Amino acid sequence: MNKEQFITEALCLPAAAIEYHISQHLATTYADKALIEGDLGYFDVEAYAQAQLCTLVKKTVVYNQVTTYWHAPEPVMMYGGPMRPHMMHAFVHGMGVDMPQVEGTSDTEQETMDRVKNAWLEVQWEGKTLDVLIMNWGDGQCQSHHHWLLADSEALARHFFAAVCQWNMEIRGEVLVFDNGGWHKDPHLFHDIKGATFDNLILKGSLKQDIQDDLTQFFAARETYEEYGIPWKRGILFVGPPGNGKTHAVKALINSMEQPCLYVKSFRLAHGAPDDFAIRQVFDRARRSAPCVLVFEDLDAQLTPQNRSFFLNELDGFAANIGIVTLATTNHPERLDPAILDRPSRFDRKYPFDLPELAERKAYIAMWNATLKPQLRLSDEGTAKISELTDTFSFAYLKELFLSSMMRWISKPQGETMEEIMMKQVSVLREQMISTNMLLLPEAADEQPMPGMFGPMGMRFGRIQG
Repeated sequence: MNKEQFITEALCLPAAAIEYHISQHLATTYADKALIEGDLGYFDVEAYAQAQLCTLVKKTVVYNQVTTYWHAPEPVMMYGGPMRPHMMHAFVHGMGVDMPQVEGTSDTEQETMDRVKNAWLEVQWEGKTLDVLIMNWGDGQCQSHHHWLLADSEALARHFFAAVCQWNMEIRGEVLVFDNGGWHKDPHLFHDIKGATFDNLILKGSLKQDIQDDLTQFFAARETYEEYGIPWKRGILFVGPPGNGKTHAVKALINSMEQPCLYVKSFRLAHGAPDDFAIRQVFDRARRSAPCVLVFEDLDAQLTPQNRSFFLNELDGFAANIGIVTLATTNHPERLDPAILDRPSRFDRKYPFDLPELAERKAYIAMWNATLKPQLRLSDEGTAKISELTDTFSFAYLKELFLSSMMRWISKPQGETMEEIMMKQVSVLREQMISTNMLLLPEAADEQPMPGMFGPMGMRFGRIQG
């Protein structure tokens, strides 16, 4: 077979025959080489090269198909928090890596990113030369991603393969997100989280310190756990109505703990496939990444009668889950099975995030007030009055009170004072709260929203603390 044409001819075959056909061709044509192959998975040699751990050259023995992706500029800062850009991922979810980012490149260069789709690469690594063939094909319903690695010896091929996979599995300066049945690394999400601290989080009493101490002591106590035969794992559940700091607390914990973070957006798979495979993938990756923090936001929305027992088996079954902190949040604890909510070995510590009382509302309003320009600031009397008027307001509604009032003031800066506007806005937002609560009648509440802790789900991200 002509070398220049064998990829083209292979792609003309039925999808089930392509992999075997290419393997047979390479084994015959390069009989003097060691050949190993597999699904791409963690074997992202391009990301490895972007980190300058090897060099790549596209060989001319075949036509190399390269796909160019575009992503938006860096996030724009608004009200102290970044708004994340939408970003095209290089391959389908499940490869375990995101598009590599190159330090030192200009904004213009970072607007586009090339990734090979079907290509033959020559690799220079530790003074050795290897060849990597990467192929992608589909049958209309599922996509296949495969690689073949040629080297002078099988030991060299396996050593290089293991080095690339190990490097790609590590979590460095990004959050590992599970969605659509696979993992991808999200560096932008990691930078978002860096803006969340416990300093700008208002919670009741000693709750904030208790949470910090709990996790700090856990990660520092591995030897003590092992000495006394106690499984070194934790399950923590944040419980309370939306908008009262659960999300902010999770971000601040991840930021302060400096442990790898794995965030599960959804177990749902394409084509209505069962969730069992996704749940197994989640916990398998967490065990490989331990010690780590495994985050499930809105756990009640992720679990169903069909996947609940499988989730419980992975959470508290035969696997030890050593070094994993399973950190979950829920707005609706009544929707969680008692086997999850009440069994201590699963979520052994539950922290309440209730509506703020007068002292917390006053502290939160004062914190916001201090960030405003002088002409927008409330007087001490105004701060006290609004704190009293906002009984039953969540932190989310308090934040919206400031933002909506600022917008109204900006539209008519020579009219009413910020304080006068805020007094009126309290009534407007309270009416909105009543309308929203009317919509959430029991029959409507059964329709659970998709989880979206770190994503732009309506007002949940960027506009609301919670």
